[in-house]
Amino acid sequence: MAEKQISLPGKLISGGIAGIIGVTCVFPIDLTKTRLQNQRNGQQIYKNIWDCLRKTVRSEGYFGMYRGAAVNLTLVTPEKAIKLAANDFFRHNLAKDGKKLTLLQEMLAGCGAGTCQVIITTPMEMLKIQLQDAGRLASCQKTAAGIQSLTHGAKHLNTIPLITRAYNVGPALVAPKMSAMQIAYGLLCTEGVKGLYKGLGATLLRDVPFSVIYFPLFSNLNKLGQSSPDERAPFFHSFIAGCIAGSAAAVAVNPCDVIKTRLQSLHKGANEETYSGIIDCARKIWIKEGPSAFLKGSGCRALVIAPLFGIAQVVYFLGVGETILEFAQLNRLTAG
Repeated sequence: MAEKQISLPGKLISGGIAGIIGVTCVFPIDLTKTRLQNQRNGQQIYKNIWDCLRKTVRSEGYFGMYRGAAVNLTLVTPEKAIKLAANDFFRHNLAKDGKKLTLLQEMLAGCGAGTCQVIITTPMEMLKIQLQDAGRLASCQKTAAGIQSLTHGAKHLNTIPLITRAYNVGPALVAPKMSAMQIAYGLLCTEGVKGLYKGLGATLLRDVPFSVIYFPLFSNLNKLGQSSPDERAPFFHSFIAGCIAGSAAAVAVNPCDVIKTRLQSLHKGANEETYSGIIDCARKIWIKEGPSAFLKGSGCRALVIAPLFGIAQVVYFLGVGETILEFAQLNRLTAG
C-alpha cells in the first residue's frame, strides 16, 4: 500500500472501532490464555483451550468468559489507536522524499509504536489479568478444600483457608470478587500510580518485539495483494495479511507474555511461587516447569491476535474513521 496520510482523528476512530470489534469477538480465548499461562505443573485445572472454555462456562456461566472484558473494551480504543497511529507517524517521518521504507526503518517504526502503546497496555493488562484469573483461583480453592476434606474429614472444611500471595508481598487470604475500579483504587491507595504499572518492563519486552515483527511483516504481506503501488490491497487480502502477521508475532513473543502474566498476577494459588522480577521469573519457570512452559497459551494467543489484528488492519486501511468524520462534517454543513 502506498504511504498515505490519514488525519489523527481518523486514525483514532478506526483503531478504536477495530479494537472494540476484535476484543468482543476473541475475549473468551484471551481469558483462556491467561488461565493456562498462570497454572503450574502438578496444579493443572485445565487440560487445554477447549477444556478451559468448557469448565469456565459450566462453573461461571456464559458471561464468566467475559470477566475483565469491560476493562479491555474501555481501554482498547486508546491502546489500539496509539499503536496504529504511532506506527503510521513513525513510518511517515522515517520515509525520505516519498521513498520506499527499508526493512530496518519499518522495524524502527514498529518499535516506536510498541513503546508508545505500553502507556495504556500495562494498566489495562494489570487489571484484566486479576479479573480473568479469579475463576482459576476459585477452582484451585475448591480443589484444595476437597483434598483437605478427604484427608481430615468434612468437619474441617470451613477452617482451612486457601493461602495466596500478592506479587512481591507476603501471604494473604483470597480476596472476594472485586471490580476493576476497586482493584485500581486499592492499588492507587497502597502503591500509587506505580501499582498499576507492575510488569511494565515485561510488557515492553513483549510489545516492542511484537510490533517490530508485526508491522513490517504485515506491510510486506499486504503489498503482495496490490496490483500497483498506488492501489490498496483487496479487503480479504488485508485481513489475511493481518491474521498471519499477528499470529507469527504472537507466538514469537509468547515467552515474554507468560512472564508478564505471572508478574502481573497479584494473587497466587496455594504453593504458587512469587517472583522478584523478570529474570527471577524466567529462571524459576525454566527450572520448575521446563522450557515448554514458555509456550503456555501460545495457541490461544495466536487465535486471539490473528482476528484482532486482521479486523484492525481492515478497518484502519479501509478508512472507516475518515468516512465517519466526513459524514459528521457533511451533517454539520447540512444543518448549518
